[in-house]
Amino acid sequence: MDSPRRWWQHRRQSRQLRAQPRIQARPDAKVKTWFQNLSFLLASVLGAAAESNAVVAPDAGTMTSSNLVQGAGSVTNQAEIERRFQSQLDLASFQRHTKCPALAVQTLVSILETNAPPEFKRKALFDLALATQDNNDFVKAQQVYAQYLQRYPEDLHAPEVLLRQGLLFRQMGVNTLAISKFYSVMSTALKLNLNNIEYYKNLVLQAQTEIADTYYSLAQFNESADFYTRLLKADAPALNKQQIEFKLIRSLSYLTNYNETIARSQSFLEHFPDCPDVPEVRFDLASADKALGHNAEALKQVLLLLQSQQDNAKSNPELWVYWQRRAGNEIANQLYKEGDYLDALQIYQNLAALDTAPSWQAPALYQVGLVLEQLEQWQKATDTYDQILNRRSELTGSNAPPSLSSLCEMAQWRKDYIAWLQKARATDLNLQHSYLYKPATANTTAAR
Repeated sequence: MDSPRRWWQHRRQSRQLRAQPRIQARPDAKVKTWFQNLSFLLASVLGAAAESNAVVAPDAGTMTSSNLVQGAGSVTNQAEIERRFQSQLDLASFQRHTKCPALAVQTLVSILETNAPPEFKRKALFDLALATQDNNDFVKAQQVYAQYLQRYPEDLHAPEVLLRQGLLFRQMGVNTLAISKFYSVMSTALKLNLNNIEYYKNLVLQAQTEIADTYYSLAQFNESADFYTRLLKADAPALNKQQIEFKLIRSLSYLTNYNETIARSQSFLEHFPDCPDVPEVRFDLASADKALGHNAEALKQVLLLLQSQQDNAKSNPELWVYWQRRAGNEIANQLYKEGDYLDALQIYQNLAALDTAPSWQAPALYQVGLVLEQLEQWQKATDTYDQILNRRSELTGSNAPPSLSSLCEMAQWRKDYIAWLQKARATDLNLQHSYLYKPATANTTAAR
């Protein structure tokens, strides 16, 4: 009797279970993510093993033999791990140099999040700062640099990291912190036990030049001139003396230290005659000579600049033309105001010969005409104004600026004024002659 009863109970329980609604099992999200990461990791390991055709030895338990080299498999695995991380570092470097810094950041972060060997993490952290900086995320880059120095304060690359921080701070406009970092480069390099002494000497030298350049960019010319002078006295072989000398001359010129500007400029022109900065140095030299009243020397330098036909003038004509025009205009205008018309005339005539374009030549010829009027060279002044008026169609065309049209009107007015003045003077001379002649005739008649 028990068997049928048990059979009915079992059947009833089965029906009840089938009648209940089924609940679909859903794995927890964290567990699902963990399984995905595990699958990805297994796939990566299996893929790397397949690529290297590595043979995995079975577990030999506690068995040992003198015929086998113990630990050979672990050395091979360690080398494989290092090779894989090195390939990732190479990939990040390639991404940086192909202008994909965002991808490089992702690659380097993935290295830092693994159990990579310490040396690979150090390199990854340094490259991460560079990639972040390339990605124009300057604040984040500074944070990574600071983290690097905090983790590796005795690292041999610490001076370079400080130098990069200083350059980045200056780019961000935080010049005070930039100068502080440049000073830290020098102090840190002295503390480290350095083997490659030449490398660190160049780092310190660069930090000193960056301090000078920072003061120079801030227009603090007293400080920049002092640092540039000290750098030149050090006479380091790696120093770009041509560039440092040029910046020193500009600093001295802004400080109106005319005597030192003249001495440095003359030395620069003697030692670097083919430098692209020669026209600006000649301008500074001419300005210093003019400020000290050395008009003859100033005129000499300006004429040398205006008549220059060096190869540099041909290779970079825009730069040379700019300084030729600026130097000629400024010195000639000063000479004209001081009444030195002959010297001013030489410069204006050379300026007019620089370019035949009406927008440049017409104003220069007008100045020549004004100087000739001051010298009472009336016919030459009239001929000069005629040169302007002969190009009236170019000066008053639809594409010509209004200033050239006004210049043409002024040249016509000056020419008419000279004609009226000459006529008035001729009339005045005739009146004077007739006035003097008539009294003499009356006196002669009375005497008879």
